[in-house]
Amino acid sequence: MTPRTLVLLRHAQAEPENGLGDEQRPLSAHGRRQGASLGPILAAQVGGLDRALVSSALRTTETYKIVASGWDAAPAADVRDELYQAGPRDVLAVLAELPEEVRSVLVVGHEPTMSSLAHLLDGERSTLAEMVSLGMSTANAAVLEVPVPWAELDRSTARLVTIVRPEL
Repeated sequence: MTPRTLVLLRHAQAEPENGLGDEQRPLSAHGRRQGASLGPILAAQVGGLDRALVSSALRTTETYKIVASGWDAAPAADVRDELYQAGPRDVLAVLAELPEEVRSVLVVGHEPTMSSLAHLLDGERSTLAEMVSLGMSTANAAVLEVPVPWAELDRSTARLVTIVRPEL
């Protein structure tokens, strides 16, 4: 069976708190540049996407819109309120609902969840996974190979292949 691909992307850099609440923080100018740089790099690394699960926060939806513009035939964002304050187990619950025909998924979310989930899933306990356990910078993506069905994705059931960063 061909492994599935899971990409865990931390949103690009956001503006500081603006008085409208954390969920409404937009991307900074640097964050927009990060997203524009990352899109083509991530597309080249991952190939096509079947699904994009995106936190409902403004900075994550803006990140996906910019990253997806550098991707041929990127899917529409599946914006999920439950991903905004999700922990690793919450993200796994969302992924477990995916149909089996979905082969490649991008999750755009927040720290520390993205790095914690990448570390949790990596079965090889690689040096890369140990680095990720320290946290992911803005606009960094952990790319994992998933050899099990989405419903069986859990601790140590995937392999962290690489971390993709914008060229800035």
